[in-house]
Amino acid sequence: MPPEPHLLYALIVACEVGFWVVLLLALALRYLLRRQRLSRALLFCLPLIDLLLMAFTAADLSRGATATFAHGLAAAYVGFTVAFGGMAVTWADAHFAHRFASGPAPSKAPSRGWPGVRYDLHLWARCIVAWLITIALIEALVQFVGPGETTEPLLGWYRIAFVSTVLWFFFGPVWSLATAWRRAG
Repeated sequence: MPPEPHLLYALIVACEVGFWVVLLLALALRYLLRRQRLSRALLFCLPLIDLLLMAFTAADLSRGATATFAHGLAAAYVGFTVAFGGMAVTWADAHFAHRFASGPAPSKAPSRGWPGVRYDLHLWARCIVAWLITIALIEALVQFVGPGETTEPLLGWYRIAFVSTVLWFFFGPVWSLATAWRRAG
């Protein structure tokens, strides 16, 4: 593997770490230091992490790099961050407020019965949104660089999106539905 994909993998990991560091810093400012405005500003900066990753990915491809799994993974990371990032922020906020600001205990996601099925369907719908965003970003990268041999590996992400969405459906909502029926019967 050439060194470029290693750099891109490291950047993806750095973006994930950066997401959580900025989020925790924003929550610490909100609940421990009572700096609401600064906390909100940091939370609004979270999408910049994704923009920087996509800008770096596009720049890497535009300078002539052949697309690799890492370039598609960067697009998938952004797609899933956009689709699930709000849930992660809400989850972290509730837990941080409970732990450090005497907030109410966070509610747990339903895991059984029909509420669990509905919750899993909700997560699966977010998965579909994440993959639609990912595919749109991959298409944007292909069009930005120009279709050809150098961007052909990105098209393999269509298959990954389809297979993972089907697997998520069966191991999420279908599994919950089967469990709910088994318990009801």
